Amino acid sequence: MEYYKELRKHVGHSPLILPGAVVIIRDSNKNILLQEREPGIFGLPGGLMELGESLEDTARREVLEETGLKLGELTFCHMYSGPEYYSEVSNGDAYYSVTAVYKTDDYEGRILANSVESISLQFFDPAHLPEGILKNYRKFIEDELGV
Repeated sequence: MEYYKELRKHVGHSPLILPGAVVIIRDSNKNILLQEREPGIFGLPGGLMELGESLEDTARREVLEETGLKLGELTFCHMYSGPEYYSEVSNGDAYYSVTAVYKTDDYEGRILANSVESISLQFFDPAHLPEGILKNYRKFIEDELGV
């Protein structure tokens, strides 16, 4: 079971600090891979840390699970945290996210969306991101690529 779900059994809806990682994956044309998680809602591949993982391990595991891609060299970009990364989900669970952002153009494998976590995976020109990209992900991309 995922670590944060175990914590929820003990703290209920109280705020948690949830560390995780996302990856800006670029193809040979410098387009960015985005994951459509819900209809019209896009983000970067990634997810939450499990016990015993490094943030880089988290990035690699989550990308493999969500996209089928095995990552090569990763470059650390930035860590995001603070009060602006507080969220509450529809069931009342509250959390503060601490997100490590990495980037790479070094990957192998065939892109295959995990149907449990993704509707689709598509590369987008960073200057023309879809309207439905979540604001945190847009910020991560803009900060790193200056778009």
